[in-house]
Amino acid sequence: MTAWLKMAFRNIFRNKRRSLVTLLAISLGLSAVSLFKGYTDHTYQGLRQAAIRGEGLGHLVVYKKGFNALGSLEPEKYLLSKDEMQKIAELAGQDERVVLATPQLYISGLVSDGRISRIFLGKGVVPEDERTIRGGMAAMYPVKGKTMTNRVPYGVELSQDLARQLKFKPGSEGVVMGATFEGQMNALDFVARGVFDTGQDATNDKYIRVPFAFAQSLYDTNQADRMVILLQNWQQTEAVEQKLEIAFKQAGLNLEMRTWHDLSVFFQKVKGMFDSMFLFIFIIVFVVVVMSVVNTMGMAVMERTREIGALRSLGLKKRGVSLLFALEGALLGLMGSLLGVVITVFVWAMILVWEPTYIPPGISSPVPLLVNLLPIPMLRFSGIMICLSLLASIIPAKRAAGQKVVEALGHV
Repeated sequence: MTAWLKMAFRNIFRNKRRSLVTLLAISLGLSAVSLFKGYTDHTYQGLRQAAIRGEGLGHLVVYKKGFNALGSLEPEKYLLSKDEMQKIAELAGQDERVVLATPQLYISGLVSDGRISRIFLGKGVVPEDERTIRGGMAAMYPVKGKTMTNRVPYGVELSQDLARQLKFKPGSEGVVMGATFEGQMNALDFVARGVFDTGQDATNDKYIRVPFAFAQSLYDTNQADRMVILLQNWQQTEAVEQKLEIAFKQAGLNLEMRTWHDLSVFFQKVKGMFDSMFLFIFIIVFVVVVMSVVNTMGMAVMERTREIGALRSLGLKKRGVSLLFALEGALLGLMGSLLGVVITVFVWAMILVWEPTYIPPGISSPVPLLVNLLPIPMLRFSGIMICLSLLASIIPAKRAAGQKVVEALGHV
């Protein structure tokens, strides 16, 4: 077998220019696919963190049964009572994978500085729990001024564009107005403790975070519309969801759950778009690699017709001729893949050194353009490239093996 490999290796470099073009096609194709896969993987990672921690969705969100279908029409019927909140937190806390379970209450209405009013969307959160949920995202989008605390129940945090419109700064006073669940108007004074960037254009001009007790006072209730559950790892989401569903049913709680993936529509759409783009790029690379190898091996068959005839006259069988050309194709795929891995690592290192940034659609501030280095996918792509090169060489190999010995020897 070693002799066959040596012969195949030498035959590849008979025409160095043609073989080099084929190797570049394979290596650049592999590099393009690997780098794009690394980019999408990093993008998914960032979007996942943005949904779980940036938006404060946590990994699981627990609602009263029917809230997602009818909660917007009759919200007062689908709120979690204080006893239900305590029971949910107790059952969730029994699982060691659960970091915390905290209540939240989403609110909306008007915010005013006494002269100008703006529509706002917001949520009431337990300040300490919210900081735990945000985790590392808090450093990416820090609060300018002071953060919320239970010691100042009327202190809130405003998104930066909303604060700019109302000319608020840390320490400014204002009023929020909203309708209670009974339909009565209510108003509360507040102090803007801090200003923050939501990270998204769609919410940066209308979002407010308030203490949970403040939101309850605005809506004149002691209930919550959801419980957010944070886990140690996002990969544990489905397993914990299944376990908690059983626990809630056994406890007689009439609840429903949604995962962060279900609630983050933006993540789903971006992932669907990138998956389609990756498939499109992979198909292009597939076609280029196949055509390059077929062309290279086809030209090799034409140039070596007399050699093939000589080998056949010396007793080499058709299967041997096919094997020789198949090995040449596989070696082209192997060398091209190795070169592609080198190019991928080089570009990845250059990106780390260069540290480029860009502003994606819908995002309010620059984000780093990073690519994850993924050894296992690169290994898979290399295997695919070798198999493609091997399969692409079968057609010319069969044509070479099928030639008659006399005609091959007399080929000019």
